[in-house]
Amino acid sequence: MTNQKSVIITCAPTGGIHTPTMSEHLPITPNEIAQASIEAAEAGAAIIHLHARDPETGKPDPSPDLFMEFMPRIKQATDAVMNVSTGGGLGMTREERLRAAVRTSPEMASMNMGSMNFGTFPMRDKYDTWKFDWEPEFLEMTRDFIFRNTFSDIEYCIKELGHGHGTRFEFECYDLGHLYNLAWVLDQGWIEGPIFVQLVFGILGGAGADLDNLMHMHKVADRLFGDGYEWSVLAAGRHQMPFTTQSALLGGNVRVGLEDSLYIGPGKKAVSSAEQVTKIRTIVESLGLEIATPAEARTRLGLKGGDQVAF
Repeated sequence: MTNQKSVIITCAPTGGIHTPTMSEHLPITPNEIAQASIEAAEAGAAIIHLHARDPETGKPDPSPDLFMEFMPRIKQATDAVMNVSTGGGLGMTREERLRAAVRTSPEMASMNMGSMNFGTFPMRDKYDTWKFDWEPEFLEMTRDFIFRNTFSDIEYCIKELGHGHGTRFEFECYDLGHLYNLAWVLDQGWIEGPIFVQLVFGILGGAGADLDNLMHMHKVADRLFGDGYEWSVLAAGRHQMPFTTQSALLGGNVRVGLEDSLYIGPGKKAVSSAEQVTKIRTIVESLGLEIATPAEARTRLGLKGGDQVAF
């Protein structure tokens, strides 16, 4: 193990990828999202990465009003850092994707570091019947879809949120080139350290869930960013726990939650994101490492503090 810093656990309780048919445990309503987030924080998550959904259909929804139904509740019940998605749901416009973060002025927001094919369409073939009509079409459209994150989009988001609201970013890097995009952004002087890099594996269109890829991307990030960065790993589906464990072994941080995987073990659905937080916490602590508190995460990531938000 490279260093012995405490491990920051991020939890992403709902996301915008999975659909209601895939798991009865996926939080849909503001009440369910609030409850899932509070339970995850109580289990040890220092950061909660948030998306919203239409409470009637479960479809990803960028409405700031929906975020405002659960974010104040989470803040009231926990000390967790709230991280608002700017990825939104596949197919949303740049302005739609930013609306909730602009409204809530959070301590953190996600930032995807490059355009990419983002294929969720293979999941359509796993189901014969659907709870809602929108689900199969939502998955199928990704066969001919580019998840847009141009340099212009990235600059707009950094200046609108970062400069305008003092929000810091979770820079999501799905492939090697995304690390170089982030290094270029740093060179422009638009952001300053410490930066928080989230390495993402196992999405069709991004880096595959191969441990060699994790090792190489970590090595490249070390070379590009030196000592001035924090890094974390998330991996889709069955790769979630092995990859987050490897990150902890290498001195990194971890992300779990039903956004990334609906399962707790082979063939067994997780009943909550908190169950996944508890599992990775148990693994990390069994390695002799400690879990970071929200206060530690705020200090290490240079966050503005929970008293500086708009919810």
